[in-house]
This record gives sequence, structure tokens and C-alpha cells, in this order.
Amino acid sequence: MLAERRHQLILRALRSGGPASVADLSSELGVSAATVRRDLIKLEEDGLLTRVHGGAVVEEGDQPFAEVAEVRVAEKDAVAARAAEMIEDGQTVLLDIGTTAYRLARQLHGRRLTVITSNLVVYEELAEDTGIELVLPGGVVRREYRSLVGFLTEDSLRQLHADWLFLGTSGIRPGGQVMDTTVVEVPVKRAMIAAAEQVVLLADGTKFPGHGMAKVCGPEELDVVVTNASADAATVAALTEAGVKVITA
Repeated sequence: MLAERRHQLILRALRSGGPASVADLSSELGVSAATVRRDLIKLEEDGLLTRVHGGAVVEEGDQPFAEVAEVRVAEKDAVAARAAEMIEDGQTVLLDIGTTAYRLARQLHGRRLTVITSNLVVYEELAEDTGIELVLPGGVVRREYRSLVGFLTEDSLRQLHADWLFLGTSGIRPGGQVMDTTVVEVPVKRAMIAAAEQVVLLADGTKFPGHGMAKVCGPEELDVVVTNASADAATVAALTEAGVKVITA
């Protein structure tokens, strides 16, 4: 594998999954630990990451949707398939931003549903499905992450009600707090929570703890978490103790 391609994959892995060890990156890329260390030194010299003991981290920030969409697809699909089983025809569903919500949208073809979303990739996925009524709030377009944000989005959501919200996250703290990396998305997520009868968090196992500087909500505002078997056991226990149903896909 060419060095340039390895560098792209390293940055993508760090941006989507948070800090990673040399051993993890070596295994993921199929190269030696020595090669990974050389790559990390070069990327740090270029100002693209920071080396830490045993691994590296990149600064949190906006990531292109297309980059994140290619990571951990099998795990996201497992979570999405389990979440889709919860939805009954005729219901109204709110889909958050994020790639797992997009994977869930792919499971909804052929269903008779109303889907409300600020996720433009979800809109594009379902636009030709005539059995699904699509509702988009207004707002400002975040081009890199293909979402709608701002007071117009929040005001629109305050006028709506959904049976289910399927919420995405950048990370879940050990106490069950749901976090996000992008402050501008947090008010939209909170408006979605207020508009939904049942709140379901979609979080593959790497989101425990994941990353994020802005708190979206506490575990008391969640009804269900759908995750993978690799999710941190202590965090799952904290969620369960808070009354959240945890489903393993």
C-alpha cells in the first residue's frame, strides 16, 4: 500500500473513531507497527495529527460525510437493521444526522412511513420511494456533513411530533451522557428529542466512549440504545441502571 493511501486511511480512522493505538492502526492497515510509527511522525510533521503515548489523535472537527460513511459499515448496518425492526408501518420517524441514520434509512425502503429528517443524505436515499412521506425542516446547509442546522431547523422541529427519534452520537461518556463534536448540531438534536415520543440512540461499539465536547443529553432522556456486542460493559451497565433499554445488534 502506498504511503499516501496509508496516511489517508490513518486520518480517516482517527477522525471517525477517536484516538487509536499503533497496534490498532497496524492491524487495521495490515502493515507493521514500525511503518505506522513512521507514518505518524510524518503526519505530525505536516500538522495533521498529534502523537500520544502508544498512538495518535486528531483534533475534533467537521468531517466530510463521505469519509465517515465508509468506516465500520458492517457494525452500522447491524445496528440499523435491529433499529428498523422497532418501527411499524404508519408511524412517523425522525432521523438524525450521521452515517448510522443513513444506514437505517436504507432499511426503510418499501415501508409506509413518514420520515422527518435534517439529514440530506437520508432525503436523497428515500426521495424516490413513494410509500414514504418525507418532511424536511428549513435551515442552513452544512455542506461537508450534508445536514440542515440553525434556528429555522429548530423552529420547524418544535411544530412536529414523531413516534420515534433515531439519534446519532460522536460518543457516550461512562455515565451515559450523549456527546457531539459539533456545537451547531446540538440544538437541533435537542429539538428532535423534544419532538419524539421514544428516543433511540444508535451507537456502534466504538462510540463508547467515542469523542465529543458538547453534551446533547443525559441517559434520562433516552429510552433505548442500540449498539454492538463490543460496547463498553461499564457504560452499558450505567445506561441500564438509568432505565435505558440496551439492545445488542
